Amino acid sequence: MPPSRRQILRRRRVAFFSAAAVVLGTVFYLPLTLLAPLGSVDAAIASVEVAAQPAAALEWPALGASAVGAIGYDGVLAAGGASEPAPMASISKIVTALVVLQAKPLELGDAGPDITFTAKDVAIRDAYRAVNGATEPVTAGLVLSQRQVMDVVLVESANNYAESLVTWAFGSVDEFVPVANEWLKTNGMNSTAITEPTGMSPLNVSTAGDLVTLGKLALANPVVNAIVGTSAETVPGVGDLENSNSLLGVDGIRGIKTGTLDEAGACLLFAADYVVGGETITIVGAVLGGVDHRSLNVAVRSLLADVEASFRVVPLSTAGQPFGTYTTPWGETANLVAAQDSSAVVWSDRPVTTAVEADQVGVAQKGDDVGEVTFTVDGEQIAVPLELASTIDDPGAWWRLTNPAALF
Repeated sequence: MPPSRRQILRRRRVAFFSAAAVVLGTVFYLPLTLLAPLGSVDAAIASVEVAAQPAAALEWPALGASAVGAIGYDGVLAAGGASEPAPMASISKIVTALVVLQAKPLELGDAGPDITFTAKDVAIRDAYRAVNGATEPVTAGLVLSQRQVMDVVLVESANNYAESLVTWAFGSVDEFVPVANEWLKTNGMNSTAITEPTGMSPLNVSTAGDLVTLGKLALANPVVNAIVGTSAETVPGVGDLENSNSLLGVDGIRGIKTGTLDEAGACLLFAADYVVGGETITIVGAVLGGVDHRSLNVAVRSLLADVEASFRVVPLSTAGQPFGTYTTPWGETANLVAAQDSSAVVWSDRPVTTAVEADQVGVAQKGDDVGEVTFTVDGEQIAVPLELASTIDDPGAWWRLTNPAALF
């Protein structure tokens, strides 16, 4: 039986609306899928470690206490021998100089105020000569600048000039002592004590570790830094001065202060500059209780050689080194890689930590900046840019049309 007119009309309507639905679906679906943004993906970060270095092997002086540190490195790098406070002899004069400069500041190159010496200063010299303390000539009426007096104190290590300096600055030794001890505590040298300004008293004590801190402070002060590196000086009315530190200029050594006392033995607070990987490393160290300065100097030079060798240039990254991978839903992969070589000077076996920050990435070009890797060494951070190793292309029309769920 042929279809009725009503059936024919119904079939025509169904066909029309089906075709219309296909047309409308095509009109909207195609642009939606072909033009839809692809979104971004996170990188899978690779596990990257910087190889650990061998621990420092240091040959410490046979007797007493020793410690080494370096400018820019917190605290003490290593220590050997005794740890209890011991007499520090004339290293005390570094404390004296820094405390006086706190009260009477000097700019590098300035002479400072004049100091007029009196009969009292002559008597001070006589008292030190009576106990075989190192002194330099002084006469009543002699006038020297503050800087000249400090030269005599630190270059020639004259005890009488150290006492005269603090008497001028504070009024008396008794008034100087509490200020000095408060200054020591303020600067973290809690195992150090001062009873007088010269070091003639064995009650002026410190530890090698505290003296590393003192040495760093001495080098940070431009005036003291300049004086302790002076090998010879002439002061009118006093004469020619010669630094008692015979290591000055040897193996990069540029100070800081010797000390000698029966109860203390031979002592040395020292600093030396070395270039490692193009970076200047200033080592600061102290030895207390040596037998004599000749053997102590030999031991210090050997120790410094070991310390220098324990600062190593460590590679951190090489250009092109992968630190992670991007993988897209349409199957493209691209590494995020270091944009440049980098390295750091590392002390001994100190660890190097690595942290990667990576951007989300979609379609992108080779060489695009996609984040950075940060290396942390002794508190210092070194950031290296990361870039895309290869282009991430659009997946194309067919993938878009056949993967709508990945787009919407």
